[in-house]
Amino acid sequence: AALEAVQIDDPVRVYRLYPHEVSGGMGQRAMIAMMLIANPELLIADEPTSALDVTVQLQVLAILDGLVRQRGMGLIFISHDLRLVSTFCDRILVMYAGRVAKRRSVAALFAQPAHPYTQALLSAIPLTEPNRQRQRLLLAGDLPSPADPPPGCRFHTRCEHARPTCSQQSPTLTQQDGHSVACHFWRDIKA
Repeated sequence: AALEAVQIDDPVRVYRLYPHEVSGGMGQRAMIAMMLIANPELLIADEPTSALDVTVQLQVLAILDGLVRQRGMGLIFISHDLRLVSTFCDRILVMYAGRVAKRRSVAALFAQPAHPYTQALLSAIPLTEPNRQRQRLLLAGDLPSPADPPPGCRFHTRCEHARPTCSQQSPTLTQQDGHSVACHFWRDIKA
């Protein structure tokens, strides 16, 4: 039943396959089916569509969406692809080096990113209209080590807006007008 719920048409044949004989999309479906056996209340999907072509991505997303709606389970969807997140999620949590940088509804985040890291992520999304252009924000500086993060704001080593306070004091996640942002100077930064 779990294999059929993830649209695997011939479960007996798939059951007999070795892992190297299964396509990426079929492997993702099989992993989702394995999760369904436990009848969870919450599904954590970490990059569930990475390394899949666009058609297979859409199929996997449709399966996840259907399962969430039919079974009433929660979903935490982890992805670097904000374009994908914007079509699939209601709320978004942007993290950098293990810390929350921004929390907001997806629509509001795209309209007003506020945090410099969020602005850089959004600038990397390819535009689909050929005549439209966006200024790409390239991050300079060194990536922090997760084992030995820098003091203060973890993003300060790559932030063009960093000031001395940023390297000394970690920003708190500040709630403002329905969103949260962890940046000392987010009000001064134009999107």
